[in-house]
Amino acid sequence: MRTKLFVTEALRSIQSNLSTAIAATLTVLIGMFLLGLFIALGTWVLSYTNDVKRQLIVNVYFCTDASCPGKQEASQNQIDQVREQLVAMPQVKDVKFVSKEDALEIMRKRSPELVDNIVSNPLPASYQVIPNRGEDVGSIASQLEPPPAGVEKVNYGEKEAGRVLQVAKVVGAIFVVGSVILIIASVLLIANTIRLSIFARRREVEVMKLVGATNWFVRGPFMLEGLVTGLVGSLLAVVLLLMAKEIALPAIIQRTDLTNDEVQAMAFPLIALIMIGTSLLVGAIGSGITLRRFLKI
Repeated sequence: MRTKLFVTEALRSIQSNLSTAIAATLTVLIGMFLLGLFIALGTWVLSYTNDVKRQLIVNVYFCTDASCPGKQEASQNQIDQVREQLVAMPQVKDVKFVSKEDALEIMRKRSPELVDNIVSNPLPASYQVIPNRGEDVGSIASQLEPPPAGVEKVNYGEKEAGRVLQVAKVVGAIFVVGSVILIIASVLLIANTIRLSIFARRREVEVMKLVGATNWFVRGPFMLEGLVTGLVGSLLAVVLLLMAKEIALPAIIQRTDLTNDEVQAMAFPLIALIMIGTSLLVGAIGSGITLRRFLKI
């Protein structure tokens, strides 16, 4: 019975204060659309930086007669010992051996003009060491210093790797801070809009308190009104974001080289659930908190 009364009062309130309800709904729509857009863009950028980090590897190049003057070419025993050392490292995910012949074939595909007229194969055998995390490349390389017997050099593109990892940290921090700021801004905007609605009906609240209504009895219809406003606004924001995803995104992708299947934003249904859940929470809490000052009679 009380639930039916709350629903009836909330709907009556929305109808009698339609302009304020529309303003609150539009505020929710804008806030949740920006939040959904930021989550989609932010998770895509995070996925992109993680994909770039996955490409960070440590290359262990073995000696050849030409690359290590005064030393013999790395023996199979030395190559096997280095592999055992690498596999024993907890930071190492996988170790791939690239023979001299494989290295020459790779070079022929990448830069055929450099290997067309060579008489013998000058390229060394190597290990491509894949780390568990991109951040582990420096640690793996440091454990191979000084280079083991038979190893010419260890290379992981220190400067480039440092830049990639630094950018990844900055992007992650911006995403977290930006999400928090956007949610706080949405809460404040929605709470201020709800405050205007409650202020316009403060006499009604005072009368209900004077006749003995409990705080929760007064607060119930307003919180339900906030839930309805939040739900409608977030659903409209989801529709708007879906239209942007289906219409604008394909046009952007066609004009850019962003076709890597490994790079994906958060799934749209999950983003929609976050938007709806946040709007419901903000609408209900905003109404409840804003109403407190008017309940002190």
